[in-house]
Amino acid sequence: MALSARVSDLVPYDLLVSVATLGSMGRAAVEHGISQAAVSARIRSLESALGLTLLERSPRGTRLTPDGALVVERARAALDAAHALDEGVAALRTDRAARLRVAASVTVAEYLLPRWLVALRAELPGTAVTLTSHNTAEVVDDVRRGDADIGFVEGPGLPADLDGQVVARDRLVLVVAPDHPWAGRRAVDASRLASTPLVAREPGSGTRDFLERALGALAPPVLELGSTTAIKNAVAGGAGPAVISGLAVAAEVAAGTLRTVPVRGADLQRRLRAAWRRGRAPSGPALVLVRIASRR
Repeated sequence: MALSARVSDLVPYDLLVSVATLGSMGRAAVEHGISQAAVSARIRSLESALGLTLLERSPRGTRLTPDGALVVERARAALDAAHALDEGVAALRTDRAARLRVAASVTVAEYLLPRWLVALRAELPGTAVTLTSHNTAEVVDDVRRGDADIGFVEGPGLPADLDGQVVARDRLVLVVAPDHPWAGRRAVDASRLASTPLVAREPGSGTRDFLERALGALAPPVLELGSTTAIKNAVAGGAGPAVISGLAVAAEVAAGTLRTVPVRGADLQRRLRAAWRRGRAPSGPALVLVRIASRR
């Protein structure tokens, strides 16, 4: 039911209650930081809207009429409820400002976000962060549902119902075990890579989606695994080649447990994006985190 125009503005009722409590319009004016004339004008407008005389005015002062006393009694309850609502909303905003729900694709969550979150803590030490790691499709779903305040994805782009911005860049690399036939090659053609069964992430992974677009098509994978760590271990164990983030294999390449092989004929550099619901630009801790990610 629509709210009546007679009660859509509670300020005149608040002024009336102050007059009743403090005993005069002058004191009520001081309490509210306005002029006595403004108090009088607002209460007269209220009387006109209600069709009731609420105050008796005389040279000796102002007092409530019987109707005015009844209105004040009911107005106190309404004002108490309004104050409780205001305090509740303020508490919600404070709680929201003090927490941040982040959803990120695996590569971003494991190799970039830890440093970003350390920087966020230095800037906003009171913010409690919850990080959930998914594949890109699931991160998008979290952002759409409002389960995440901000998302970070590694796919080739964003759906039409999300907004976002590029915050980092990453290059996918072809990795093989040291004893794999490709380990000694100077390069592998993109067409050869596309026709070779790979150790790959599951459908919905941003890395897999990007690679499919970069190569045009992929052979059915020899293995589908749900994490970068599992893929690295499978490749090192001889399951086959894989294409994964260069961020994820730096330690293994340095240790010699994996070898990188250049890919000829395909651009494997990709953009990593922050994502949010269209029309709801990030604010508070989410905005600070996006700025940290962009400058690093």
